Amino acid sequence: METLLVIAAHPDDELLGLGATVKKFVNEGHEAYALILSCGIMSRYDSRKDGVQEQIGALKKQSRAAAKILGFKQIFLCDLPDNQFDSLPLLEITKEIEKYVQTIKPSIIFTHHYSDVNIDHQRTFQAVITATRPFGDYSAKEIYCFETFSSTEWSFPYQGAFKPNMFVDVEQTFKDKLEAMKCYTSELRPYPHPRSLKSLEVAAKRWGTVVGCNLAEAFELVRKVVK
Repeated sequence: METLLVIAAHPDDELLGLGATVKKFVNEGHEAYALILSCGIMSRYDSRKDGVQEQIGALKKQSRAAAKILGFKQIFLCDLPDNQFDSLPLLEITKEIEKYVQTIKPSIIFTHHYSDVNIDHQRTFQAVITATRPFGDYSAKEIYCFETFSSTEWSFPYQGAFKPNMFVDVEQTFKDKLEAMKCYTSELRPYPHPRSLKSLEVAAKRWGTVVGCNLAEAFELVRKVVK
C-alpha cells in the first residue's frame, strides 16, 4: 500500500488538477491525505470580520465534503495568510509542511507547479522541495506537480511551462471529481472560466488525446527514487 499526500495552498486546489487521480488511487486500496495551507478566501476581503469568518467556516465544510467524495482519509486545514505566502519566511511554511510529512510519511507527494501565477503556489512548491530533502530516513520517493486551473495556465509561461510527463487515465473516476467540485459552491465559476465543471472536462479530454484515452490528468515529475 502506498500513501499519497496532496499539499495545496488553498481549498479546491487539492482536486482541480488531480481529484480523479486521488479517487482512482484510493479505489486501488491506497491511502490519500490532503494538506491545505491557507483558508483561501481572506485575500478577497479587507479584514477578518464576523461575516468573513462565517465564510471561512463554510469553505472548510465544503473542503471536508469534497474530501469525503474523493476518499481522502483525512484533510488538514491550516491557517497561513491567504495570497501572502511571500510575506512569510520560507522556513515557516517549510516547518508547517514538515510536521505533516513526518507524521503521515507519504511515499508520493503531489503539489503545485513552480511556475504558477499565484505566489502562494510558488512558495508552496519551494517549501515542499525544502521539506522533503532526500537525506536520512526520508519517505517521499516520488514528487509530482499538478496543474491548478486558473493559475498554472495563466503564467503564459514566462517563468517556465507546465511540462507533463506522467498521465493517469481517469475515465472511471472523473465523475467523482466533478461531484467533489460541486461541493465548492463558493469557488465554482461559469464556463469558460477554468474553474467551471465544463472546463475541467475539456482539460481532461485534451490530456486524454495526448496519451490515447478518453479522459486523463497530467503531472510533471519532479523526483523519483527507486531503491
